[in-house]
Amino acid sequence: MRVHFIAIGGAAMHNLAIALHLKGFNVTGSDDVIYEPSKTRLRNYQILPEEEGWNPENITSEIDAIILGMHARIDNPELTKAQELKIPIYSYPEYIYEQSKNKKRVVIGGSHGKTTITSMILHVLNFYKRDFDYLVGAQIEGFDNMVRISDAPVIVIEGDEYLASPIDKRPKFHLYKANTAVISGIAWDHINVFPTFELYQKQFNLFIDTIQADGKLIYCQEDEVLKTLVDAHQIKSNIELLPYGIPDFEISDGKTQLMTSFGSFELNIFGKHNLMNLNAARLVCEDLEISSIDFYGAIKSFKGAARRLEKLGESKSATFFKDFAHSPSKLKATIDAVKEQFPDRKLIACIELHTFSSLNEEFLLEYAHTMNGADFAIIFIDEKTFLQKKMKPFSERKVIEAFKRKDLKFFNHPEKIKSYLQTFQFDNINLLMMSSGNFGGINLVEFTQLLLSK
Repeated sequence: MRVHFIAIGGAAMHNLAIALHLKGFNVTGSDDVIYEPSKTRLRNYQILPEEEGWNPENITSEIDAIILGMHARIDNPELTKAQELKIPIYSYPEYIYEQSKNKKRVVIGGSHGKTTITSMILHVLNFYKRDFDYLVGAQIEGFDNMVRISDAPVIVIEGDEYLASPIDKRPKFHLYKANTAVISGIAWDHINVFPTFELYQKQFNLFIDTIQADGKLIYCQEDEVLKTLVDAHQIKSNIELLPYGIPDFEISDGKTQLMTSFGSFELNIFGKHNLMNLNAARLVCEDLEISSIDFYGAIKSFKGAARRLEKLGESKSATFFKDFAHSPSKLKATIDAVKEQFPDRKLIACIELHTFSSLNEEFLLEYAHTMNGADFAIIFIDEKTFLQKKMKPFSERKVIEAFKRKDLKFFNHPEKIKSYLQTFQFDNINLLMMSSGNFGGINLVEFTQLLLSK
């Protein structure tokens, strides 16, 4: 098979390109810009395009399939040439389905927790040396790639609700046709695509309808929006419903113990949202014939997915974390988790507003009171971000009013936030840095060491 990727540099795209290369496919690709780590990883597998840019001469009738990334535009010259030659064109979720339609497909959906639940399942399957394929949205310890496509009988897929491609406006998770589906929760996001909460919720109703006959729906009953949606949905009678909640646990000296009928298990992760994620992963693993006691035995060594409450550094009286949290529900849950884990320490919580939704004045109001759990609250917006996203900037006053916290600190330049954080003595204080961006290029690992060495 000869496959060409249009926009090969994306996180999912370049990982799928590597996976197909490892399967023996003849893989080529193009992109107008390729950043690290995609560039180095593609080069290591000798599938990095010789030059950046779009070239219709790359597209010939010898190509069996085109895989189109979301980064490409609908008037992309390579896409136009492929359409003229009538070469089959797939979004990457469509192609994942094509490669897995004879497997058992487990699809993890939800507004939050998808990556963590998927990572937990992968960790347990890998622990017991099971043969499986996967698609996950973060780098995980013990896995070289974020995608695997082989002859394995099972695939575990992180199912994003964002659009599949520039010419396919369906959410990705609708295309996988799950045999076993998970929904972790519903909280409005991607307002540039789903301008109302009702439209956003509808995508989860449609996702439920894609579950295959004799399948399973595993869902979080602690999420009131999701529970109401499931209760009201006319779910096919041959779909088994498996609700889950928070398992029993105890916290002692900053460590979480999972309390089960098989005894207690000390975990490397913490927070009620992570414990609910753990319960979802356990139910999936049971569906894949791994018993609960075996699941607990494996999950205690799980350290988390990259950028999900990832520990940057620590001293005897301070711990620094970074987290991918950016939506209102994720922000509040992450702050509450750190405060519950370390109740005797103060918490400095900082979020970078970086996504299209978070930089929308109307959606900004959704953040009201979400940082009340932190002792010190900081909002950062890189002054370059509005320009890059071609959005109208809003003032510090707007931010403070939206979050409804008068003592909130606002910064728009990375050096200013660094200077402010250096005024603290990190004695009995934790620091939580949250963003889907990169805080204006701050090297958080180096900055952590600087603060802890004071």
